[in-house]
Amino acid sequence: MNGSSRSLLWLSPLLLLAVVLSLFLGRYPAPYWTSPAMLSEDPLARQVLLNLRLPRILTACLLGMALGAGGMVLQMLFRNPLVEPGFLGVSQGAAFGAASAILFLGGGPLVIEAAAALCAGLGLALSYGLAQAIRYGGWVLRLVLAGIAVSALFSAGVGILKTVADPLAQLPGILFWTMGGLWRVTWSDLCTLLPAVIVGLTVVYLMRWRLNLLALSDETALSVGVAVGRERGLLLAAAVLAVATVVAVAGVVGWVGLIVPHIARRLSGADARRALPTAMLLGAGFTLLCDDMARTLVAGEIPLGILTALFGAVLFLGLMISRRTRLQR
Repeated sequence: MNGSSRSLLWLSPLLLLAVVLSLFLGRYPAPYWTSPAMLSEDPLARQVLLNLRLPRILTACLLGMALGAGGMVLQMLFRNPLVEPGFLGVSQGAAFGAASAILFLGGGPLVIEAAAALCAGLGLALSYGLAQAIRYGGWVLRLVLAGIAVSALFSAGVGILKTVADPLAQLPGILFWTMGGLWRVTWSDLCTLLPAVIVGLTVVYLMRWRLNLLALSDETALSVGVAVGRERGLLLAAAVLAVATVVAVAGVVGWVGLIVPHIARRLSGADARRALPTAMLLGAGFTLLCDDMARTLVAGEIPLGILTALFGAVLFLGLMISRRTRLQR
């Protein structure tokens, strides 16, 4: 058994162990750790575990899986290791759609999810189209520039919506999207996002071996019988569907889609057949760990997006300066 296969074998039980331990982490009935004895004595503690912590933990895993898989798909399809959903306007587009739904469409969960998915796809389409229109630099540079511009436009749009929002009824909900967090997640929210995320991740997982071909140049992929346009569009649609759906519930959570694929390739190699499931498991574990700290370290909640950005940036710097990273002159 090679190293890449072994990484999948030990990541799966580690994630399961993290889920179980996370159930006993929290601020009630005792800070940091809830012993099983407390659960047998305190009915309220059991309610907290089953109706607050468990749906939040499962949502954190789905969020990490979607962001990790989405980052891997985008990086391979665009042949750019710096691409992640936030860089291509997907996350900011979803936040703009959610904010618009809160202000103008009543703010129902299904309405927010639909608006977030629509604007996330619009953000990706604008980034791709703008990159083709830019006449400066190579494809990688043009895509990065286009993604930065589109993300900035959507961020400006969210800022405008903040200024016109009701400071008591609407503004707190919009601020939630900009920082990210899972403190409002319930079983209802989990059931709302579960079908779309499962569909998106299932399509991406089943087509993971096609990512190896689509990561080649279009001419090479066409020569081996790949329907480049159709398959790339299907993978992009599936990845955006999963990412937009979780962003509609969790808000903007950055860096997971960037750093997790890099670590997954270090562990499992560049073959997407193993790197993609590794990225899904790593993304789930990383997001779950950050969310555990967000709700446990202090009495008040730390926004999840702040912690993922902090630890993601530290890990990214560590990867970039490690000895295994080749220096090209």
